[in-house]
Amino acid sequence: MTGIVDWAASRARMVLAFVLLSLLAGGFAYSSLPKEGEPDIEIPALFVSVPFPGISATDAETLLVKPMETELADLDGLKEMSATAAEGYAGVALEFEFGWDKTKIMADVRDAMSKAEGNFPAGFESYSVNEINFSEFPILIVNLTGDVPERTMYRVAKDLQDKLEALDSVLEAGIAGNRDEMVEVIIDPLRLESYNVTAGELINVVTNNNMLVAAGEVDTEQGSFAVKIPSSFDEPRDIYSLPVKINGQRVVTLGDLAEIRLTFEDRLGTARFNGVNTVALQVVKRKGYNILDTTKLVRQVIDEASGEWPADLQAAVEVGTSNDQGRIVGSMVSQLEGSVLTAIALVMIVVLAALGSRAALLVGFAIPTSFLLCFVLLAIMGITISNIVMFGLILAVGMLVDGAIVVVEYADKRIKEGTGPMHAYVEAAKRMFWPVVSSTATTLCAFLPMLFWPGIPGQFMGMLPVTLIFVLSASLVVALIYLPVLGGVSGRLSRTFSNLSEWLKRKLPWWIARAALVPPSIMLIFTGAMQLLNPNYVVAMGEGGLANLLVGGVMFMTGAFAASVTLGAAEIHWSRKRIKAGHKRTLFGYFIKAIAGNPVMPIVSAVVVIGFVMQVFSYFGENNNGVEFFVESEPEMAIAYVRARGNLSIEEKDDLVKQAEDMILAHPGVLNAFAFAGEGGLSNNTGGAQPPSDTVGQVQFETIPWEDRADRPDLDGDVVLDELTAQLDQIPGIKIEILAASRGPASAKPVHLRLKSDNWDNLLLATQTASAKFSDTLALELVEDTLPLPGIDWQIDVDVEKAGRYGADVATVGAMVQLVTRGILLDTMRVDSSEEEIEIRVRLPEEDRVLSTLDTLKVRTQDGLVPLANFISRKPVAKLATIDRVDQKRYFDVKAAVTDGYVKAMDGEAQLGFLQQVAAGEGTVIAPDGTQYVIAEAADPDLLKSTVEAGDATFVVVTPAERIEALTAWLGTNPIPEGIAWEWTGDQEDEAESQAFLSQAFAGALALMFIILLAQFNSIYNSVLVLLAVVLSTTGVLIGMLVMDQTFSIIMTGTGIVALAGIVVNNNIVLIDTYQEYSQYMPRIEAIVRTAESRIRPVLLTTVTTMAGLAPMMFGLSLDFMGGGYTVDSPTALWWKQLATAVVFGLGIATVLTLVFTPAMLAMRVWFTTYVLWIARALQALSLGRGSRAAQDMALRSAARKVKSPELIWEDDEPELFEVISDNEETTPEPPKGGKLAAAE
Repeated sequence: MTGIVDWAASRARMVLAFVLLSLLAGGFAYSSLPKEGEPDIEIPALFVSVPFPGISATDAETLLVKPMETELADLDGLKEMSATAAEGYAGVALEFEFGWDKTKIMADVRDAMSKAEGNFPAGFESYSVNEINFSEFPILIVNLTGDVPERTMYRVAKDLQDKLEALDSVLEAGIAGNRDEMVEVIIDPLRLESYNVTAGELINVVTNNNMLVAAGEVDTEQGSFAVKIPSSFDEPRDIYSLPVKINGQRVVTLGDLAEIRLTFEDRLGTARFNGVNTVALQVVKRKGYNILDTTKLVRQVIDEASGEWPADLQAAVEVGTSNDQGRIVGSMVSQLEGSVLTAIALVMIVVLAALGSRAALLVGFAIPTSFLLCFVLLAIMGITISNIVMFGLILAVGMLVDGAIVVVEYADKRIKEGTGPMHAYVEAAKRMFWPVVSSTATTLCAFLPMLFWPGIPGQFMGMLPVTLIFVLSASLVVALIYLPVLGGVSGRLSRTFSNLSEWLKRKLPWWIARAALVPPSIMLIFTGAMQLLNPNYVVAMGEGGLANLLVGGVMFMTGAFAASVTLGAAEIHWSRKRIKAGHKRTLFGYFIKAIAGNPVMPIVSAVVVIGFVMQVFSYFGENNNGVEFFVESEPEMAIAYVRARGNLSIEEKDDLVKQAEDMILAHPGVLNAFAFAGEGGLSNNTGGAQPPSDTVGQVQFETIPWEDRADRPDLDGDVVLDELTAQLDQIPGIKIEILAASRGPASAKPVHLRLKSDNWDNLLLATQTASAKFSDTLALELVEDTLPLPGIDWQIDVDVEKAGRYGADVATVGAMVQLVTRGILLDTMRVDSSEEEIEIRVRLPEEDRVLSTLDTLKVRTQDGLVPLANFISRKPVAKLATIDRVDQKRYFDVKAAVTDGYVKAMDGEAQLGFLQQVAAGEGTVIAPDGTQYVIAEAADPDLLKSTVEAGDATFVVVTPAERIEALTAWLGTNPIPEGIAWEWTGDQEDEAESQAFLSQAFAGALALMFIILLAQFNSIYNSVLVLLAVVLSTTGVLIGMLVMDQTFSIIMTGTGIVALAGIVVNNNIVLIDTYQEYSQYMPRIEAIVRTAESRIRPVLLTTVTTMAGLAPMMFGLSLDFMGGGYTVDSPTALWWKQLATAVVFGLGIATVLTLVFTPAMLAMRVWFTTYVLWIARALQALSLGRGSRAAQDMALRSAARKVKSPELIWEDDEPELFEVISDNEETTPEPPKGGKLAAAE
């Protein structure tokens, strides 16, 4: 395999061409790849819905849901099936395992539904199958406000909708806050009665006259012609002339019986933007397009469209945008780009300080080259750039240079020994080929199992291992193929640079060269790099392209060449120390010699390290901050759900929402707000969370962008939400719940209990009991259940026997009831003002749309007109709007969020009570570290206070997992009726799944690494020793969490631990590989010491580069190289602090411990085998007697050790030169006076 290095070196020009091609292709790929805020998660789920107008929830369950469940339950790969039976429709949600064959499953679902339809009652409408996609949420909201007629605003919105949806990158632009048009036929019951006309006759008249009749074709001598009878309605006035009844010679038309007008459907909801009535367009991006370009294009289209409006319309209608996801993504990309550049700069500084300028440039070249090759692979795979991908690059910055550092450091050593640059780099690449391949392979092994992460968390984090695998594979190519060639070529160039530097030294004093020429050279490098990143940094180059690359590239390369010359000219050459022959022990060498040089210290060192690890684990178990599923980031958008119960009208709902809206808009931290009452609202990224069932309206608001108030901590998103929650709780009569927009797979209410049963009464009782327990449980807030809402429905009972006597039926009664409610749907028609069909509905005047009207309405029977009151009755009944089912059983959910700041005080295993942390000066219990608490719950408050203040109490942070554990213990006491099945779902289900997977991935990664190490070292002991570094790294992770006061995140910290498993073993691989080489030609203890001395620099260098690359992210720091300035703890940075902390502390602590533990364990084996062998020989000698060969060998070796070795002494006198004589002279030369050779024992 190492022959590929020689092959590449022999074809240097071809490799250089590949390098250039990689840079160009990678740059083009990065500029063209779509940018997204979060990964596009494809949920393997389908929703099958069957509309059935007028059906009740109970009938929908029996007649629609159960037949569907029977047929759909046998689908392959089905993970969970849930169903909803509601008034007017039934729906079934199907969740499949990830990796599904969507095309096949869609076909199977349609086949199953075809069978289920055979069991449906007459009257159902065609079913629909839709794919559930939580990622299709609006990226921009276009809001239209102004004092104009509703129809004008509607047409303006439709015009903008058509223009936006014509864009390739826009999937849809849904309209919210509008009402659809309809043709309303208002009839007077008395007039109908006087003309003896029924509702059924009206429906037949409209339906029979609103159609296009294809009457066939006529063949004549002149040709064949199609014949048609157009009679569809084009305008509302077409309906006026429809004949309904003939009264003598007079034709009674529909216009005689009713008032016909083009109007809007009944208002089911209201919409306002910043307190003004609005119509909003929700722009959804098509998958695979750049969100930044799409939002920019949408704004451009809006400006062009509004510019074409008449002047009075432009003055009356105000067009604005809000909820701009492009701004958030742009800020995120900018900050992560800054973090990447910061990481690269810090790594370069470390390498420059350790290896010098040329080596630093070569190592630094490996970073962007690996990145650009990674972008090429991402583009080939069709993967977009998201925050997960960008952080993968940050995480890889320190790792991808490990191979380059090892190769460059070895080559630099060989060059100093006199080897030519090309030969030195080729030799270095061949010598370090297998260690670099093994270390990279072991790192990849840590991430390979993460590719199979199940569930939504796996889909969300799945791009992290993909990115790291791509970039580390690219770094392998760069380190072993590109760098040897570039190192050799740069070595030749360095001679030219050295000559120029020497010439510059002769012409100018060094301080002038340093002061006047070095800074401009470095500035030129920086300017070229910025021009490559920002097309308008130096000169306006548009959006980039070849010109930008050429200008930036020329400036960067010119600056690099100039810097090489000026730095060499400015270098100060100190007098070289006299080098003495032989190996000189370093200070670290003496330290390792003290550890490994005797049989006792290895044991002591190993025991100390093991004891330290155990102490850290023990201390962390008692003093941790708890466990969380995902990290919490500062919110920038949120939704306030207004909850109220009862039969509220739309006006009453709007009044309640208006109170909350006014209070939210009054807060200085709120930028804008959409308020919706009743039905409607904007689609938002809530991670699949649904509004509470008793929601009557919502206020969706946006806080001031983080970059505009970075210096205002009082306007932080969390602070704003807390203050609004406290203020909104003061509104009487309603509950208001604020939900921050989702930025990850976690939900807002992680404590989620599901109760299932077929016994409806027991299920109601169990849910009420669980909901009451949730409400009484400390630290739980925003408790919500899915019990049927208390409300009243009016039930119309038809006495079928009496109705039959009059010749009436239920269908006739239903039609008359519809006149009182939303009207009878006669038909549909198309009008010029709408591209869609609008409904034609006949209904009573507004003042007659009350239930008492049913007492006066009459229906035609064989005996004439008969009042409905003769055979119907009405009564109020409890409202049952929906029935939810899962696993073919009914279920209810009880959900709650967890309040921050609570801790559980423990005295050993005994629970003392609960405390709530408060601000300084407000507490009644003060811990020894100064933290102040108030007692929230305790059986003995005095005992709790005294134990805490004495420092004898340990604290357990109250987290969702802790509350679930407490509630699970309560459920174990059987407080609910028998036959009720319960389970924890939501975050708990995902958390358990992710935790189990990460444990399996960790074990799988160790197994894969063990196989690779065994193949390289051919030693089980050495392979296990390498893997012990993983335990040491976990110790560092725990220390980092304690130092940084962080909570253990299953997703982020768990990912960091798995990632560390592949990173920390690299140090041990380098140490043990070098030890195995040295032990072949020197004593093993000396080989251990020499290994530690020779490899400490690359070990520390690779460790420090990885730590330096992630240190800014650990502290939440990001530098803005383009606009200047820096940011600390931005919402984007908060995401990655835990993962970065895990890697930085884990790698740092593990490296320090490894440099002690690994030599100690290697020496322990040496001393162990030595003494075991000596004891075996001694036993053999004693058993066979003094005359045996074994005894004689031992005696001989003992005597040999007592013999002193000869010492050669060369006197330092100056030798005399021999006299030169001719060949003819036979004089014997005298020996020189100096140079006598003596032997002393």
